[in-house]
Amino acid sequence: MRRKEREIKDAVIVHQILSESSICRLAIYDDPFPYIVPMNYGYEDGAIYFHCATDGRKLDLLRKNNKVGFEIEYDSEVLKGAVSCQWTTRYRSVIGTGEVEIIEDTDAKIAGMDAIMKQHGKTDNEYIPKVMAKALILKLSIKSFTAKQAGDWA
Repeated sequence: MRRKEREIKDAVIVHQILSESSICRLAIYDDPFPYIVPMNYGYEDGAIYFHCATDGRKLDLLRKNNKVGFEIEYDSEVLKGAVSCQWTTRYRSVIGTGEVEIIEDTDAKIAGMDAIMKQHGKTDNEYIPKVMAKALILKLSIKSFTAKQAGDWA
């Protein structure tokens, strides 16, 4: 990281970013360009969970190569200055890499959905079996990450 003074080393703040944000951008290998998809997610026990349909480009690519990059930003805001070069952004973010596992087991899918729903404020969950049968859970096991911030967070 070039700007070491912006690095977040506090595990509590990193956990806050991961557990209170709502969108994760997932970068998947494709040739000749990466494929990036923003997804709702849930963070639990050091893993990021996504739900998706049982087919599509994202799954086709992940089945070929499950190594991904990801980005999550927390509470970003553009701060306007008097002149253009004084504009800046206040943000916190986590950027990392990991490996995605496609979850098809019913109990594991429910656990992943529970993590996603909890992330968005719902814990009394019930799922329609017919709908769950048409969905998969993606589990991203984080291998490495950096966290960064800019702006006043006092």
